[in-house]
Amino acid sequence: METTINQSITTEKTFSSSSKLLLAIPLYVYVSVIASMCVILGILWDIAWHMSIGRDGLFSAPHVVTYIGAAAAGIFSGYQVLKTSFWGNQLEKGKMVKFWGVFYSSLGGLFCIWGGIASLTSAPFDDWWHNTYGLDVQILSPPHTVLLLGLMSVQMGAMIAVLAFLNRSEKVNSLSDEENAKRTNRLQWMFIFTAAFLITSIFTFLSESLGRWAMHEPSFYEVASAAFPFILFAAGRASNKKWGTTYMCIIFLIFHWAVNATLRLLPAEPLLGPIHNKITTYQTLGFPLLLFIPAFVTDWLRDKFSSKNDWTLALILGGAYTLVLLLTHYPFGTFLHESPMARNWFWGSASWSFQNDADWEYRFKFGPWSNKSLNEWLIGISLSLVFSFLSTRIGLAWGNWMKQVQR
Repeated sequence: METTINQSITTEKTFSSSSKLLLAIPLYVYVSVIASMCVILGILWDIAWHMSIGRDGLFSAPHVVTYIGAAAAGIFSGYQVLKTSFWGNQLEKGKMVKFWGVFYSSLGGLFCIWGGIASLTSAPFDDWWHNTYGLDVQILSPPHTVLLLGLMSVQMGAMIAVLAFLNRSEKVNSLSDEENAKRTNRLQWMFIFTAAFLITSIFTFLSESLGRWAMHEPSFYEVASAAFPFILFAAGRASNKKWGTTYMCIIFLIFHWAVNATLRLLPAEPLLGPIHNKITTYQTLGFPLLLFIPAFVTDWLRDKFSSKNDWTLALILGGAYTLVLLLTHYPFGTFLHESPMARNWFWGSASWSFQNDADWEYRFKFGPWSNKSLNEWLIGISLSLVFSFLSTRIGLAWGNWMKQVQR
């Protein structure tokens, strides 16, 4: 009986501590993190929908998930603005950004509000585009570009909203030292997750240039060297975790794979002709990049050379990132694109849009356009190293700025 009572008391204390930790972080911050996940979840589903079913309506299921994520981020952040502006005290207002002479908002909240507006504005634009020009042949159509900017603004808002609380050195008086430490750790992981969702968005919208069929071309490494280091090293530095960049890339890989792998299990039937590839389940984007490998190497180097100035550090990290990316993804591309072992549910290399010819000669092998000369490779990798250095340097500077965000 006594043991049962003690267990009950321990459980009650744990529950009470968890509840206090939840309340120590505003609701709109939690919502923005969940919204950051929902918007890219909806986009991945929408791409699979286009590859598998074809024409969709304004309120198709993937669109609704995206709208809910964008709207939730905007609405909850907007409520926080009104609450602080008209019912908040001077201490609360002092932690916010004042705009239009009347309103007070966190910087992250502003990103979420404007991102939500842009995302929802793109919806009727996208529907009109389909009605006028038909199904998209590229991911980055004009309405999708507006949507991309809006969704990435929501995701940036989520990152900055978390950072504002993470960077404040203040402790919550109602929490013990141990609980404050747990709160800080929770904020760090929330930030890491939001950064991972942003990385997923960047990869998704560049997937036409970063697919497995491009891994034997210099252009793949040029794009990947320009697109990822700035966010990897900025977020890694701002997270204040030794292996922060590695954690983000692992979460990106698991999330992107899990969403698409789940979709590949679901039934789907093309509703738009012509149908060149008969399918019965969702077709999706392929396996995500193995960014966690260069991230692991650069996290180790960042810790080892932490005393170096940022220009030298950018040279070390940028060079290592590109070289490790090349060493890992050239052979990985061979496996994904040519090996029969990759044509299954796990790796997803057999996924092929219903609009594509199922018997295309180069569906499972690299085309002659991938055969680049040594000179082309030397130029391409040299450009990749330059892009990576510049992207890394910008990322380190951005990371320094993010570590100062407190509003």
